[in-house]
Amino acid sequence: MKKIGLLGGSFNPVHNAHLTLAHTALNTLSLDEVQFIPAGNPWQKQALAANGQQRLDMLGLAITNQPGMAVNDIEIAREGATYTIDTLKALPENACYYWLLGTDQLANFCTWRQWEDILNHVTLVVAQRNTHPFEIPRQLAEKLQQKSKKLITLSFEAMDISSSDIRQRLASHQDVNSLLPQPVLEYIRQHKLYT
Repeated sequence: MKKIGLLGGSFNPVHNAHLTLAHTALNTLSLDEVQFIPAGNPWQKQALAANGQQRLDMLGLAITNQPGMAVNDIEIAREGATYTIDTLKALPENACYYWLLGTDQLANFCTWRQWEDILNHVTLVVAQRNTHPFEIPRQLAEKLQQKSKKLITLSFEAMDISSSDIRQRLASHQDVNSLLPQPVLEYIRQHKLYT
């Protein structure tokens, strides 16, 4: 079976840390592919400044000519609130899936809808981020043990980049050239996003 990494998020906008994480997972875990899954209507976040199509466009530009990278529009195409469990249930069953997340997401993983059921569909892969200490929530550790499942930690050179910081910098006309791919920055300027 194919080994596919799944990287969900708002990607508002996609930036170099997202890409570095995807490449690190692809190579370290010997994955066949990493799919970026932009959230349609993420229930734990405020309304997004860029619409679904714009975020899909930016992801497409970011991964052009990058083997092993793909964009999956499953959540953008679905109406209503976006829940990870619904996405996982809708994916083809002929692959082995790895859900990539940062330590910030790990900390609140047990607040996700049907989080216990998510563990039946994927192996969790956690990338260390400097801003959040690595600690597996007790509930999650117990459930992983019950299910005889492991959590993979990814040795990842954490980068001090966030989409919210990029949006703030763009709004105040600061330089962001080193933070995201040039074609994405050109797209943002062309469509006057985040100003």
